[in-house]
Amino acid sequence: MVAKARKVPSAKRVLVFQGGGALGAYQAGVFEALSEAGLEPDWLAGISIGAVNAAIIAGNPPKDRVARLDAFWRQVSAGPQFAPPYLPPAALPWLAQVNAASAMMFGAPGFFTPRMPPPHFTPPGPPSGVSYYDSAPLKATLERLVDFDRINAGPIRLSVGAVNVETGNFTYFENRDGGRIGPEHIMASGALPPGLPPVEIDGAWYWDGGLVSNTPLEFVLQGEVREDLAVFQVDLFPARGPLPRTVAEAAEREMDIRYSSRTRLNTDQPLEIRRLKRMARDLIEKLPADLAQTPAARRLAEASVENAVNIIQLIYRGKPHENGHRDYEFSRATMVQHWAAGQRAAEAALSRKVAILNPQGEDVAHVFDGREETTA
Repeated sequence: MVAKARKVPSAKRVLVFQGGGALGAYQAGVFEALSEAGLEPDWLAGISIGAVNAAIIAGNPPKDRVARLDAFWRQVSAGPQFAPPYLPPAALPWLAQVNAASAMMFGAPGFFTPRMPPPHFTPPGPPSGVSYYDSAPLKATLERLVDFDRINAGPIRLSVGAVNVETGNFTYFENRDGGRIGPEHIMASGALPPGLPPVEIDGAWYWDGGLVSNTPLEFVLQGEVREDLAVFQVDLFPARGPLPRTVAEAAEREMDIRYSSRTRLNTDQPLEIRRLKRMARDLIEKLPADLAQTPAARRLAEASVENAVNIIQLIYRGKPHENGHRDYEFSRATMVQHWAAGQRAAEAALSRKVAILNPQGEDVAHVFDGREETTA
């Protein structure tokens, strides 16, 4: 028979980070707010820039994590950029385009640099050269800011996703069950083609995990069904948005749809599965004793056991002037704005601290996305 509801212990804290390039500063701001509230993670799962942020957090002691995130984001936002003291709001789209074009021309310091000569002017070569930019600077940055020995020996679980170039299969690399995480795994998770080259790991070549799934939430929910979870899902692209009226808005909306990985679907499906499990438990409890002890009923009872999960969904809402190049607009002013937006979002969510951090009942899930709350 299914165990009765029990007193819920402190939930395991999980941070789920989407990919999104320059928008990743929003995740850093979220983490700073959580850290200031004393909410250090037990598990980090990231894709692309989310994997970079996750590695920096997991690869440093708590007192250094925010400072190391700040060092990374200040470095990558230190390239050539146009930063007038004041611009009227009507000029902001122009400024964003100029600074995005600067990143395309010069790269992002400590992250990626343009290939010279450009790949169109070079003969076919090894996979490591199949891109417009070289990601070697990122390796040096990760080695400077991340203690990978700490990651592989530490208590924080780290999961980063990448795609096998030849098979198209999605893979999660973890520091669990004999697995080890190195700079190459983080680089592979963020190797978005054709901008960045694939990364070789154990004889196979990998691209950015966002090509298949940009949100590791499903992996987290499938990977832990016993311990209660407080999951902070930090998304950089909203799944919902208005109908575009211009070509620029169409490009922006296309990017949101492509990289949001259907965030609402990824939360709605687990909620529906929980409803079905609850119905299965209710049905089994009503069975006569002889039927409840049959192998089929016992197996169903075991499969319907569920942990309590709160999904705190924090979504970056793009500004009108950012348009379709906001994932590679690495200017310092924009980085600071993204970081501050993440802080504000997390602080607003934490105003409901009790509800967020203490799942109630063994089959209840809450989704907080800043606009609505859904309870299953």
